[in-house]
Amino acid sequence: MKKKDTFTIKTVKQAKRVIKVVIGFTVLVLGLIMLVTPGPGVVTIILGLAILGTEFVWAKKLMKRFEKEAVNVKNSFVNNYINKAK
Repeated sequence: MKKKDTFTIKTVKQAKRVIKVVIGFTVLVLGLIMLVTPGPGVVTIILGLAILGTEFVWAKKLMKRFEKEAVNVKNSFVNNYINKAK
């Protein structure tokens, strides 16, 4: 009976991809933890998504959504500040 190979990394490219994915998810989880503990949670989440975005389309799309929302929040603050100054 032939035993099936389990997860094996055969090339340097595959090894680099696995390392990126592990680091990306680790940074993302640390960012989520930092949302409820002291630390730069949002920045860390964005960094994790940027790392994962090099390998996964869903992470890149989520990061783009974060960027759009950040611009909306910035514009909202600026508009409120200008209106209060008048």
